[in-house]
Amino acid sequence: MSRGDDGPVDADLLAGVRDVSPLMLGIVPFALVAGIAAVDAGFSLAEALGLSVVVFAGASQLAALDLLGADAPLAVVVGTAVVINLRMVMYSASIAPYFSRYGTRLRAGLAYLLTDQAYALSVAEFERSPDRVRWRYYLGVAASLWVVWQAGTVVGVAVGTGVPDAWGLTFAVPLVFLALLVPAMKDRPTTAAGLVGGAVAVAAAGLPLNLGLLAGAVCGVGAGLLVEGAAS
Repeated sequence: MSRGDDGPVDADLLAGVRDVSPLMLGIVPFALVAGIAAVDAGFSLAEALGLSVVVFAGASQLAALDLLGADAPLAVVVGTAVVINLRMVMYSASIAPYFSRYGTRLRAGLAYLLTDQAYALSVAEFERSPDRVRWRYYLGVAASLWVVWQAGTVVGVAVGTGVPDAWGLTFAVPLVFLALLVPAMKDRPTTAAGLVGGAVAVAAAGLPLNLGLLAGAVCGVGAGLLVEGAAS
């Protein structure tokens, strides 16, 4: 049980902001890359920001922008984004019990802000500190990510392709996900999913329309389910 919602506002909200702050070192260049990718795909500032606000999912945004820039069929673009974001279904099922006591509107707002980082930090904190006012802590994490992501996207669009390749901003993208992936590989199914998904994605990187990423995601999920089924 968490303590009542009449606890100190700042304590839990600011704890979330504090805990997510170290991850911003990777999120900022990630957002810049998303903005630059939008320019490369021919998006205006309004279009890029609209996509960022509506989708708010870094990996699927980059994949969708890459495919749109290559004039891929809309079905491929949407299908790729959906498959990449399927993990959010699992995140939602896992974190939902922590928010079951809250109203529908609040839960809907919290769902919109769900990201890899918000999920990982919040679930770990809820287990470690059961007295947290959960929605406030989660909001501190998730809203901070949202603000930085949108601001970074706008800056990325503004600078366009003027950022030198030598800065290596794209290198921040895999680093962000590796920082979340490694701690998540805590048992045989998750380890199998991570290793197989990564290996397939790398091996299939040359496929047209970025289908290697789609293949890696599907194979990773399949491997994790197979290992889990064999162990049960």
